[in-house]
Amino acid sequence: MATDTPQRIYRAPCPGCGAPVEFRSAQSTHAVCGYCHSTVARAGETLSRIGKMAELFDDHSPMQLLASGTWNGQGFTLVGRLQYKYREGTWAEWHALLADGRSAWLSDDNGAYVFTLPLTTQRELPTAERFRVGGTTAINGKTFSVASNETVSLISAEGELPHLPALGQAFSVVDLRSAEGEVLSVDYGPTLAGGQPALSLGRAVLLDDLKLSGLRDESAKEEKGQQFSCPNCGATVAVTLASSKSITCASCHSIIDLSQGVGAQLQHALQDAPVAPLIPLGSQGTLQGVNWQVVGFQNRLGTEPGDEESFGWNEYLLFNQKRGFCFLVDSQQGWSLVKPTTGAPVMGDSQGQSASYLGTRYQLKDVYRAQTTYVEGEFYWQVQRGQITQNRDFANGANLLSLEQTPTEAVWSSGSLISSEQVAKAFHLEGQQALFTRSDVAPFSANSSLRLRTVLIVVVVVLVLIVLLSRCSSSCDPTYENCSSSSYGARSSGGSYGGYSGGGGHK
Repeated sequence: MATDTPQRIYRAPCPGCGAPVEFRSAQSTHAVCGYCHSTVARAGETLSRIGKMAELFDDHSPMQLLASGTWNGQGFTLVGRLQYKYREGTWAEWHALLADGRSAWLSDDNGAYVFTLPLTTQRELPTAERFRVGGTTAINGKTFSVASNETVSLISAEGELPHLPALGQAFSVVDLRSAEGEVLSVDYGPTLAGGQPALSLGRAVLLDDLKLSGLRDESAKEEKGQQFSCPNCGATVAVTLASSKSITCASCHSIIDLSQGVGAQLQHALQDAPVAPLIPLGSQGTLQGVNWQVVGFQNRLGTEPGDEESFGWNEYLLFNQKRGFCFLVDSQQGWSLVKPTTGAPVMGDSQGQSASYLGTRYQLKDVYRAQTTYVEGEFYWQVQRGQITQNRDFANGANLLSLEQTPTEAVWSSGSLISSEQVAKAFHLEGQQALFTRSDVAPFSANSSLRLRTVLIVVVVVLVLIVLLSRCSSSCDPTYENCSSSSYGARSSGGSYGGYSGGGGHK
């Protein structure tokens, strides 16, 4: 849809190449020339060239400059973009010019979108080091949980911008979450006036709800994946998603670090004891009305405090261009579909025996340490074998809630259990239904007809697992428990349903 036209657009020739540079917002102080990539600073009606901006990387986002939409009943236009990187990945911030002249930001973090407005506060904010991940703080009288505290840097920009951090210079960004689903970012960019960090407050949004027009034409866009030779075995490795930070070689199962780009000196780590995914990478299926593609797979092990035995489960990373990423989790508890939350659930007590989120109270089920043992496919964070998180799982019937924490991030995920029949049908694998059956089989306390069917299904599953396990070669490492496609370990209470590990996101 069309948005209100700004009353005045300031246009002047680029000091670098003479091409026209436009400023639609009176609040914009910088712009990047679309022709020569000169970084232009504006002082009144005078433009000065202060450097050259690095080339944008293609993150395959459907958004682009001058795309327009509606937020809270008001039109907006995307007039600028900042691309950032941090330890685990990259994300983009789109400068949105509202019809009333205000500036807003639409964060695009690997398909997760948050719309925010600048926020002011009377209190002097502490340094970034004072924000402890997992802790709480109050801003303008509202309580927030500290979700992440990351060191970031600007890698590129385009269009007009209200501020512009120095290219490549590291600074801190702290993300806070409220119980009501609000996201507050504290930006310690070094060029902000007075040395005070900039604040922005908003909520998660879906692209469909923004009624966007002027998006990139997917039918005309060529998505030719990059290819390179595996640094370990030399086999061809193809990268499908431009935002991927890790990928595995299909031939030797090495994990390859892409965080420095395909053209960089590629670091890799060998993996043994491969665990074959039940759902092949690249498969597409519809779950909860959304078409997902399987782009990654990982096997994880959990260890409870005081318990020497480990339990295992599998996670499939699913991707949809407008919905971003989510996780399909295969554990003894059953199958579940989960996604990181925007808001911050609230612990019910100091011991963390319960948690509340969006009006629902969840009871603690398990506390354990989780470790990544094997990965396949592509990941939007720099996944590593041996990555460790501290986990707490909560449940309310079929609804699930999980907390995974590292020193720099505390990530909540929510979702629900789904039946194995749904999963097999979604990915057109009904012929392998027995391999998908988990704890969603009818209990033995059901009526006699159900009991007989349950016994038969369980017997079939056990026989299949025995055959698969018997095929494991002597090179299988018993430490990882899983040499076949099974996700079962020694634990009787079920596996994790967190569906998240090591790769977060700015928002």
